Amino acid sequence: MNPAARSPWERLDTLIWSSPLAALPRWRWRLVWLARLVYALYRDSTQGNLSLQAMSLVYTTLLSLVPLLAVSFSVLKGFGAHNALQPLLLHALQPLGDQAPEIARNVLAFVDNMRVGVLGSLGLAVLVYTVVSMIQKIEYVFNDTWRVTETRPFAQRVSQYLSVLLIGPVLFFTAVGLSASARNTALVESLLAVEPVGTLIDVGGSLVPFLLIVFAFAFIYIFVPNARVRVRSALIGALVAGVLWQAMGWLFAHFMVSSTQYTAIYSGLAILILFMIWLYIAWLIVLTGASVAFYHQHPEYLASRARDLRLSNRLRERLALLVAGHCARTFLAGEVPWTADRLSAALVIPSANTERILQVLEQDGFLLRTAQEPPRYVPGKAPESVTVKSLLDAVRCFEEGAGGGPGTVPDRGIQVLERQLDEAMAAALGGMTLRDLAAAMDGPHRAVQEDATQATEWPVT
Repeated sequence: MNPAARSPWERLDTLIWSSPLAALPRWRWRLVWLARLVYALYRDSTQGNLSLQAMSLVYTTLLSLVPLLAVSFSVLKGFGAHNALQPLLLHALQPLGDQAPEIARNVLAFVDNMRVGVLGSLGLAVLVYTVVSMIQKIEYVFNDTWRVTETRPFAQRVSQYLSVLLIGPVLFFTAVGLSASARNTALVESLLAVEPVGTLIDVGGSLVPFLLIVFAFAFIYIFVPNARVRVRSALIGALVAGVLWQAMGWLFAHFMVSSTQYTAIYSGLAILILFMIWLYIAWLIVLTGASVAFYHQHPEYLASRARDLRLSNRLRERLALLVAGHCARTFLAGEVPWTADRLSAALVIPSANTERILQVLEQDGFLLRTAQEPPRYVPGKAPESVTVKSLLDAVRCFEEGAGGGPGTVPDRGIQVLERQLDEAMAAALGGMTLRDLAAAMDGPHRAVQEDATQATEWPVT
């Protein structure tokens, strides 16, 4: 097709997806990365991942909000800081406008009626279970955002969740109290009388609630997923979520001013419906920030339009040879072994695909993982003793014995053809070993290692 005859959307699509990021100038890299990020967030929302998860968390929050506040209220009451819970709840519900005080009063009335001290052992256990189940549900959603399939062990989950529930509120309100009391010190009062220092302190004081929201989001993004989240990525995602929180809060507050028709239609249920709408928006903002943090830390997931890259059999075999070849080259050169994340960044392949291939090669003994954190991968056998044919066989036959096997699919005489193809492949490879493959791979090994480091960096300095 003539390039001039293409529509603007087709030209824009080609501009965004046709070239790898590493091949672009730095200024174009930033623009293309941002365009791909916006596309990925729009795709995740419209295809149901973010929106459905946000709706499920609204239901979970409604069930667990009162028990969660009851536990936090009991902890804060022991430190004499329970009176600060109502202003915090009012601030979170501020977008609901005039309805916020009534909702806050009703929720706190439920909390006050739920006296933890008189619940008894069984009641207290049910209360803690409800709260822990809520955080566990949130962890499942965040793990899906970070493409993590393994959850924390049960004992680790309970201990970490209870630590956050018991210590988190105290630390948060301590930070709020310190920021408020610092303004009343003699030094700060004397600085307020000096311009422009006084104006700067006033502006900084007005930013404190926003910064507290950002740091709270960053803490959630780092702590909740069962993955290693970089602080920088978490802060960038939290900053985006914080800006969206302020902007959507302002818009929702204006919507509330003109929502009298909801009261006329739904009467007493209008407050509950509007509260649920705001909960949905709030969770959608939190999950959007988590997605930004994920895509910042794993830019290789922005290399294709699909949320998860599905490889054909041919590409799985190619990826297995690349992974085994790079691990062998590192081993033979005496350099630092690869981690899964660095391999994914160097090959510009989503980490889920790389980890799957690493699992195949590790299961058949071609690779071994070290005891380091994160684990690194080294050859499990001498590279000169491993044939390329055996590597390909491992990929082609992976999981044949799990829930199936050769007898699951009828033969119908195909086995003879399969044997002929197998013999032709062995003859074509001619006994080529992993060491030969590593030596024949294109590109200097050190350059690939450097690319792996650079590919994980955010292009904006």
